[in-house]
Amino acid sequence: MGDKVRGNLIIIGGAEDKKNKCTILKKVAEIAGGEKANLVVLTTATQLPQEVGQQYREVFAMLGVKDITVLNINSREDANQLNNVQVINHATAIFFTGGDQLRISSILGGSLVNQALHDAYQRGVLIVGTSAGASVMSSTMIVEGMDNEAARKCTLKMAPGLGLLEEAIIDQHFDQRGRIGRLLCGIAQNPYMLGIGIDEDTAIRVFPEDYFEVIGSNAVTIVDGRTIKSTNVSEANPDELLALSNVTLHVIPQGYEFDMKNRIVSQCDRK
Repeated sequence: MGDKVRGNLIIIGGAEDKKNKCTILKKVAEIAGGEKANLVVLTTATQLPQEVGQQYREVFAMLGVKDITVLNINSREDANQLNNVQVINHATAIFFTGGDQLRISSILGGSLVNQALHDAYQRGVLIVGTSAGASVMSSTMIVEGMDNEAARKCTLKMAPGLGLLEEAIIDQHFDQRGRIGRLLCGIAQNPYMLGIGIDEDTAIRVFPEDYFEVIGSNAVTIVDGRTIKSTNVSEANPDELLALSNVTLHVIPQGYEFDMKNRIVSQCDRK
């Protein structure tokens, strides 16, 4: 990963707890600044922005955040409005809701708001995404693929994401929707990338020092393709099963962290 990680990210696998312990969202509120936070909830991914925005407004208010702005950027025109850029510039944390990741990339890509997001990331502002908002964090994102299926050639569609986390592919709702096959497809085609599958009510907190720790009630699956010895991905026909040998796989729950530069799992001991 080298210097590819520059800011602070929390990437959530979707369906995070919003009613009980709220472990992940509590962490978001805490890092954002608690009562002093200026939290922006971006509802670009969803076609129900009012309902989804209100839901997160209520949850974060319950967790002690007083300054919450729900920002519905619904068009390219919105994404180039200076008043929306100003909202991003004043945020201490920016939260992408779930929905459709292609809405995020196609509406925000190359816009003034997109540049403001990257500038905020460089300043160390916390950027958070759940579900579709998680997938879009990486430089290459999964758009469509088969759930509960083995890895098959030409069954995975990918597109450029926001590029906040480079040289990685994020997948969400991972174990719950049986997505190991499609993540293996992505790594077979891009073995230099790190595949990160995040379960529901689970997140990774990514630090600028090139490591992440797991938060939440389930697990994170890590697929490392650098160790692959052989694959038929270039010779196989469309829909044919992929052959992969010597893929490195890790599954880690809360209490563990992963060094993305050296590709090492360890228990958390950082304070």
